[in-house]
Amino acid sequence: MSNLATAAALVAVATAAIIYGTDIFSALVLRPAAVDAADASIADLLGRVHEYGDRRLPVPGAVSVIAAALATTTSDNNPARIGGATALAALLAWLAIYVRVSAPINKQLRTAAANRTVPPDTRALQQRWDSVIWARAALQTVALTGLLTIVLNR
Repeated sequence: MSNLATAAALVAVATAAIIYGTDIFSALVLRPAAVDAADASIADLLGRVHEYGDRRLPVPGAVSVIAAALATTTSDNNPARIGGATALAALLAWLAIYVRVSAPINKQLRTAAANRTVPPDTRALQQRWDSVIWARAALQTVALTGLLTIVLNR
């Protein structure tokens, strides 16, 4: 396998792992904590969490997709290409869920936190966000597995 494919796969693993870790933490810690929190706490704290996350996490997210595509297209064996294609599909599916479900909710909670308000539908917003976090975490797991296939089939 080319050095370019290996380097791209390693970059993709490192950057996808950032998003994976964030989603796993959210699924295991933030989601259950929010269930028992007051609406005002959810709106304020999670609005602030999304403020920082939405500002800082797009870079590793985008880099993971670009690096996965590069690793896939420059791999020279079928197991690596299949792993890369699987990873890329999982990353793009994750992005679709994020854009359609998570990002609009993040924006509403960010706005509420910035304005120091509590949306009347805070609980419903958080439940909708929670409803996709395990799917997002699973897709990141699939992506990392596919990317590691590239590295291991060197």
